[in-house]
Amino acid sequence: MRISYSCAPAGASVLVPGGMTTPHGATKTRIVAGGTARPVTEATTGQTAWLVEGADTLAIAWDVLDTTAPYPDAVFRPKPSRYSRAADALMSEAHEMAGDRADLDAAIAIACGTAERFTYGHPENRFNDGLEEIPALGCGLTEGSCVDINTYFIAALRAVGIEAGYVTGFYIPAEKGDHCEDGHCWVVTRIGGETQEWDVAHHLKMGSRAIRPGLNPKPGWRAACFHSMGLDFPELGLTDVKAVIEPLMLDPLRGFEAPAIRLAA
Repeated sequence: MRISYSCAPAGASVLVPGGMTTPHGATKTRIVAGGTARPVTEATTGQTAWLVEGADTLAIAWDVLDTTAPYPDAVFRPKPSRYSRAADALMSEAHEMAGDRADLDAAIAIACGTAERFTYGHPENRFNDGLEEIPALGCGLTEGSCVDINTYFIAALRAVGIEAGYVTGFYIPAEKGDHCEDGHCWVVTRIGGETQEWDVAHHLKMGSRAIRPGLNPKPGWRAACFHSMGLDFPELGLTDVKAVIEPLMLDPLRGFEAPAIRLAA
């Protein structure tokens, strides 16, 4: 399979996620047309991204190969940052959600507790904007995207000692067949040597807050292209980048509006 991504940077430099290998396959980046490309390395995780310069229009493809491997250990070893550091109140809230449960049962309880605190949406102001730690949410509902929901979920999991990572890439909904409008993110945990995937946002889209692990609770197809939050690219002068989900224009750092994203065999 192949994911294609077309955009118009109008000469701006673009940072492109370099692909990764998971138990479900490996994604490899190809710059199909536009500008010149060179690899750049993320300092903490060692991941490769691509810097593309001088392109008026840009076509990128990620080839998705049928190969398997464990999630990289770096997924589960986050650099402390404002996108992953739990406030003291959230640490207490996470322990309350887990109760006397352990391992997978604790993760399920925290997933369900996360879902009880969010409604799915794309708010103008995120719940952790301007904060150096991920806050507790207490009672009531907070509007949040997959990015917001997973930021809280991962911080809560780690607060009770569960290994958890943030994975980014693309999700093609079954009802759309061969395209999507933007990137997506999800969570992976490692408990007792076994890995589990979670997509709380998709449960909420389906009207359910009874969360269980599973890569596609909402039917569709997905591929991982990068991982982790609080990323550093020293040679580009970039520090504490929240995430690389889709290609990003530099100076200022921002995504593209209405890119063409397609899936093909």
